[in-house]
Amino acid sequence: MKFRIAFLLAASTLLASVSAQAQFAKPEDAIKYRQSALSVMGTHTGRLGAMVNGRVPFDARVAQDNADVIAAMAKLPWQGFGPGTEGGKAKANIWTDAAKFRAGGDKLAADAAAVAAAAKSGNLDQIKAAFGTYAGNCKTCHDEFRNQ
Repeated sequence: MKFRIAFLLAASTLLASVSAQAQFAKPEDAIKYRQSALSVMGTHTGRLGAMVNGRVPFDARVAQDNADVIAAMAKLPWQGFGPGTEGGKAKANIWTDAAKFRAGGDKLAADAAAVAAAAKSGNLDQIKAAFGTYAGNCKTCHDEFRNQ
């Protein structure tokens, strides 16, 4: 029974990774996909960050719009980091320490969802708190997993 469960778990994991890889015809497609998703997320992070840091006037509707895009985009880039997609600005340790990288991606998605939830309140102080956690996660990942 334990063997059967282990086999099914291993098979489902393999199928999940194969299906994610199958989305990209070439490794370059995966790199372009993840870079595009992260670029859009970065653009909206910058827009919201400008409000949070007082560089532009706070507008609750615009903050919510940007936070919603961040939350949606934070779910996307990770499938573009499959085996054989090394390159771009990604450091090699993404693939050698994949569990830590995936955990960081999951945390980023959760932090981005928290920013969107805070933005729904329309309260700048709540947005600042959530955004600070989210931005800190971005920095940690860049420092550890991205070639500058």
